[in-house]
Amino acid sequence: MIRLVPIIMAVLLVWNAPCGAVSYGVARSVTPVLNSPAFSDIFGGPDGRSLKTDRCGQVRQLEFIALPGTVFRLLGKVPGSATTVYRVETDDYPAPDGISLYVDSRFIELRDERPPARIRTLPTRERIIAALKEAIGSPYVWGGNVPEGVNALIGTLYPAGAPLDDRAKRLITLAGVDCSGLLYQATGGWTPRNTSHLVSYGIGVAVEGKDAHKIAESLKPLDLVVWGGHVIIVLDRNTAIESRLACGRPAHGGVVTTPLQQRLTELMRSRRPADAWPAKGKQEGIFVVRRWFGI
Repeated sequence: MIRLVPIIMAVLLVWNAPCGAVSYGVARSVTPVLNSPAFSDIFGGPDGRSLKTDRCGQVRQLEFIALPGTVFRLLGKVPGSATTVYRVETDDYPAPDGISLYVDSRFIELRDERPPARIRTLPTRERIIAALKEAIGSPYVWGGNVPEGVNALIGTLYPAGAPLDDRAKRLITLAGVDCSGLLYQATGGWTPRNTSHLVSYGIGVAVEGKDAHKIAESLKPLDLVVWGGHVIIVLDRNTAIESRLACGRPAHGGVVTTPLQQRLTELMRSRRPADAWPAKGKQEGIFVVRRWFGI
């Protein structure tokens, strides 16, 4: 998922005074986390059933969807909101530079003392691969990592009981995944949520100077072909899986599989393989392969 320019005005609106005795919040269920405090502008709309999206059908204000048990540090309340919105931080999602995170208070349980961190358990390789396969056909949702969507949005940010067909319900509940969200949901929130962290996750696989055939031969299931902005997951020795944004197409893309060597050949028309992601400098036009499972 590529980060966009932050919404500076949203940061300026936040009152940074302490939140009284309450210092923490815990996600009751899957919880949308935005880079803007304007929840009421994004969810609901004039008819109470709309979702504010860009021309590609995406909510660019959505950073990620926190899993149940995610712990937030409450940094301040947003004044003037129809409902209480908090500016937050969480160890589950180190925000990119210049980005502030916000949650609606109705999705979290307030705590005076620091709660234990969300319990993370890495599934087996077989379970992860099964979860990836189950997501095939899921729509692309920027910031999404819950294929079934955030059903609790209905009754909080949308009125309960509104007649909605299945397509409309999936749309307004953010049902779908982006590229790193596909991996995040399959691993139960074990792996980093953004490609900016995945490019250095695990250990590097030597691919520099190799052609697509040689690279494909060296890959193992769950290896990551990744660069700043996108990740392709090796499903098995012959297949790649990813969630791709296809702006202008029906459903705007989603989770698809491709023959592994074919996908690498396609990728290498515009990017060259490197053995390590540079800390800074020339990061354009390259990709790396990271091995993380079982190391």
